[in-house]
Amino acid sequence: MHFSGIDEYTKSLKDHEVKGPFAIVLVEDDVEVDTTLRHHIQCGFREILALMPSEFDLPLDLQETVTRINYDMSADTAMETAINMLIGAMPGEWLYYCYNAEYLFYPFCETRSVVEMLAFHTEERRDAMLAYTVDLYAEDLGRFPDAVSLETACLDKSGYYALARTDPVNHNHPKERQLDFFGGLRWRYEEHVPAARRKIDRIALFRAKPKLKIREDHTFSDEEYNTYACPWHHNITAAVCSFRTAKALKRNPGSTFEIETFKWHNSAPFEWHSRQLLDLGLMEPGQWF
Repeated sequence: MHFSGIDEYTKSLKDHEVKGPFAIVLVEDDVEVDTTLRHHIQCGFREILALMPSEFDLPLDLQETVTRINYDMSADTAMETAINMLIGAMPGEWLYYCYNAEYLFYPFCETRSVVEMLAFHTEERRDAMLAYTVDLYAEDLGRFPDAVSLETACLDKSGYYALARTDPVNHNHPKERQLDFFGGLRWRYEEHVPAARRKIDRIALFRAKPKLKIREDHTFSDEEYNTYACPWHHNITAAVCSFRTAKALKRNPGSTFEIETFKWHNSAPFEWHSRQLLDLGLMEPGQWF
């Protein structure tokens, strides 16, 4: 299906029989759009929404399996506007969002579908799931000047940390069960990244409900959605493995000539498997075994 805009798509939901979870892919450029969409189809999302410019092409097989919605991601507040419109149209449904050249991994994703995972998460009375944005980058920028290579992708195996998230109303008290997480390329090249964009935490999976709003910093208007776990035990967390920061650092005139390689002594080849991310502590299974 192909819709001229989000409004046309949300109007069609009145006659829409497909239930979630829905994957929303926000397409900013033409890099790895097809692999992003195929990866999330394989995860088991029941519907994939590709929000993308009308001039971009999609392979024929994806035209038949993906719901395409014309959308301009270069506009101000494009992410928040799109997600909030879809939240309002899908109360009670599980939604996931990412950008192109980003790939969701969760514990045991090679053998279990995202539907199974969210069913367990729902049983634990959780309506949102914390994910870490794990930066990926090409091993050799000489061969891959845009920093994107699925075959030679690397990630940082250390250098991640968390700080208490302060309450803007009362700066003396940290928010309950909320942390700001840092690491990856945004930490190593922080001089080229605005302070507001250095965090790597993202509530990538969440259940839509009336009046819920996502904010520019990837947090939600309901503070419980922003917590990393429930009060009584740890919950599942996920990882969004992303070339987005590497692409930006190599496209930005202020940083591209200062970066000859992203590799350092803590780089490791990305294995495209949840076990590596679990071993590195970049996600956890909680009580899901």
